[in-house]
Amino acid sequence: MSGPRKVFEFLKAASMAHARWDYEVSMSIMKNRKKLLLLFVLLLPILGVSLLEAAPILGGKTAYAPAFYSTTIFLVSIAIGLAAGLITGCIGAGGGFIITPALMAAGVKGILAVGTDLFHIFAKAIMGTAVHKKLGNVSGKLAIAFLVGSAGGTFIGGAINKGLYNKDPLLSEAFISIVYAILLGFLGFYALTDFIKSTRGGAAAAGGDAHGSGPSDTPSLAVKLQGMNIPPMIRFDEDFVPGGKKISGVVVAMGGIVVGIMAAIMGVGGGFITFPMFVYIFGVSSMTTVGTDILQIIFTAGLAAIGQYAIYGYVFYTLAMGMLIGSLLGIQVGALTTKVVKGIHIRGFYAVSILAGFINRAATLPKKFTELEVINLSAAVVNGIEYVGNIVFWVVVAVFGIWVFGKFFTNLGMLREEE
Repeated sequence: MSGPRKVFEFLKAASMAHARWDYEVSMSIMKNRKKLLLLFVLLLPILGVSLLEAAPILGGKTAYAPAFYSTTIFLVSIAIGLAAGLITGCIGAGGGFIITPALMAAGVKGILAVGTDLFHIFAKAIMGTAVHKKLGNVSGKLAIAFLVGSAGGTFIGGAINKGLYNKDPLLSEAFISIVYAILLGFLGFYALTDFIKSTRGGAAAAGGDAHGSGPSDTPSLAVKLQGMNIPPMIRFDEDFVPGGKKISGVVVAMGGIVVGIMAAIMGVGGGFITFPMFVYIFGVSSMTTVGTDILQIIFTAGLAAIGQYAIYGYVFYTLAMGMLIGSLLGIQVGALTTKVVKGIHIRGFYAVSILAGFINRAATLPKKFTELEVINLSAAVVNGIEYVGNIVFWVVVAVFGIWVFGKFFTNLGMLREEE
């Protein structure tokens, strides 16, 4: 398997793992009356403020929110959460990747979009996770080593975003857009290639379900890493392998640093990387990985959201709660729709949704680079490119949403019988 293909499979598995976590915590909230009541109580003051059509918040460089806060931007946040939830529930991957780009496309500053997305993930994790059901499979030593690294990573990632923003807000916007354009472009084009091959009768896309047992044998990279004798050595998976396996705590902590940096820069909680990193790089069983991933998301997302963004004013709480409402509904509808949608269509929409996010972020770069005086293009050209990118993104999201809801309502009778 080629290098790029391995990277694609790694990222695809990561996206699917994050989607499964999102689905599980959402179901935990929706099936618990106390959690729903708590959510309603938290939303009351937010809904009250939303209906007041608030005045301008702040201007200039320190505008931590859209120029105007209104009911409209709150409804947009619900729509963004709904779209992300539909993609997560129906496709089983990719939904978390569009939230920050969608917020930026709606006019929210990049650094605020990242902080708000992290807080939304943290709030969902706190409300919805069922850690006590998974802890039996957690390796305490692995978790500690990894969380020490991810804690340091959040400070590095947060410092990068804040440093760029303080130097020039345009640098921050361009940097976040570049990171997302590279990630979504790579994932999207490979996913589209796989989809085209499958429609022509080619081999099915590799990777399968990222939440299964993982590779049957320990990957070669994991074997090499487990062979590195750098103290302290951590023993794990004693319940699955006679005598267990060993790996250096330093190696695990370095992996945590990478996850923490990505979480703080992109606003995705880091959970989307943890699963494939543990399974495919560290050689940890998927059973142990699941429990550790739950703890990691709460810790990393919380530390990044509060320690790197909230205390500096880079979290828009109203939007975070709006996204939480939308995503809870979207995941329910999306998950049910998979029962009446062909798998090939799901794979196609995965590729298209990811590519739409790529086009949206890439289309903003000419304008950012022109404003930073890196390139010299006319205002009409760069504004036109950005406008087209926005239109493509929102049209794809809208078409996908209409398609899923259409499938849902036209098959409502069948779905009720199954339930």
